[in-house]
Amino acid sequence: MFCLLIIAADGAMNVQDKYLDWGKEVFAIEEQAVREVASSLDEHFAAAVATILDCRGRVIITGMGKSGHIGRKIAASMASTGTPAYFVHPAEAGHGDLGMIVDGDVLIALSNSGESEEILALIPAIKRKHVQLICITGKAGSSMAKHADMHLCAHVSHEACPLGLAPTSSTTAVLVLGDALTVALLRARQFTPEDFALSHPAGSLGKRLLLTVADVMHGGQEMPLVQEDTLLHQAIVTMSEKGLGMLIVVDCNGQLSGLFTDGDLRRLFQNNQQLKDWTMADVMGQAPKTIRPDRLATEALKTMQANKVNGLVVIDEDNRPVGALNMHDLLQARIV
Repeated sequence: MFCLLIIAADGAMNVQDKYLDWGKEVFAIEEQAVREVASSLDEHFAAAVATILDCRGRVIITGMGKSGHIGRKIAASMASTGTPAYFVHPAEAGHGDLGMIVDGDVLIALSNSGESEEILALIPAIKRKHVQLICITGKAGSSMAKHADMHLCAHVSHEACPLGLAPTSSTTAVLVLGDALTVALLRARQFTPEDFALSHPAGSLGKRLLLTVADVMHGGQEMPLVQEDTLLHQAIVTMSEKGLGMLIVVDCNGQLSGLFTDGDLRRLFQNNQQLKDWTMADVMGQAPKTIRPDRLATEALKTMQANKVNGLVVIDEDNRPVGALNMHDLLQARIV
């Protein structure tokens, strides 16, 4: 019985090794396929980039089956990096969606065989619309390649699929080729992180690059504001009500005079047995860290970290407080 268990365990290990080998083999085959396509890039790639840059309309990408799935990803990548693009299904285009493609657009058609009937059926109408046609296929002598204004060859020696049937290496190669176009266009447009954030306002990058201090600060009635002559015991009530762990102190003209934090209050209790009839002018810190409301929230974070403080006073150009900001606000806004 013991020997049988050992054999079974060894057999299981052999199966696991086999699965691992199969996985690594796919990586090796597809890596080679990408290298093959990279080595075939020529002036047609550069011409395609220049054509898209000069496009007065939109970039439309089309493809059937797995090529269509790759096309959707390429369109999404271009759209988010400064090149307006969208995907049109070739079968739907033949039934009315062709109206989405107009003079001045650029059409990128994907097909490994280069013989996609649905795409070939669209080419006469595309030519009449004066739309530039870029075809990406795996065969330089295909019908689509012959009708294209520019043809990018994505030929691979063989698929990672052992049957040679399922699109694997070929779709990976086209995906990377699409990324190459996207990145070349991004760099040519001098696309910046700020530009990227404008297309991703809901993402963490968008929040970091677009949110200003004014968007996250506490202003108006939420601001923990007291006068210099406010008695300390009264000010403590205001601090508790506002819940920001600080008090902004202003002079009789409404200009920033100082800041009092819950840390200051604790230290005050440690050094004194009882609270005296102090005013805020007696106990406030006189060099509070400040920031303007139009600065990015990320700058507020850097200021807090650099000065090892948990709160900032937001002031206008006249040194008047307009808001308060603490680290918790930045956490809630997902800046941290």
